[in-house]
Amino acid sequence: MTEWRAIEADITRLALDAIVNAANSSLLGGGGVDGAIHRAAGPDLLAECRTLGGCPAGEAKITRGYRLPAAHVIHTVGPVWHGGGKNEPETLARCYRNSLALARRHSLRTIAFPAISTGIYGYPVEAAAKVAAETVAAEIAATPDAFDEILFVCFSPAATEIFQRSVDEEQGANP
Repeated sequence: MTEWRAIEADITRLALDAIVNAANSSLLGGGGVDGAIHRAAGPDLLAECRTLGGCPAGEAKITRGYRLPAAHVIHTVGPVWHGGGKNEPETLARCYRNSLALARRHSLRTIAFPAISTGIYGYPVEAAAKVAAETVAAEIAATPDAFDEILFVCFSPAATEIFQRSVDEEQGANP
């Protein structure tokens, strides 16, 4: 049975099979979580990312973790928030689905997600948490033995509470 929850932590310090990077489409580093992951992993991550040819929104690509405690980094590109009318929820859901599918293909059983698109991309945290929890719940239901642990790693107590509330709602709806 998959254990999943929200925590407040530095995603770059987690010793898991994979952490997810909320990347930009170039995959060559940026601000926020993306910059922190690139800094912590070291220059070899950037070198490997240069070979991937970028990544469109909603898709995911995998690299080694290099200097990170996590063995792998799954890079996904979330949507920029434009008010919700430009397919943002479906694109965000694809980020989670495609990241989990990639983790399954590589037999990665423990994975941590940041709050994808809620930083500079402007996605409202409550709406993003709802999409994240609904999508992960559906993936766990579809492949119940695929993962041991899935974490939503948040940057503040408020975001952690919002994500945990969404997880609790989904766990109550899908016991």
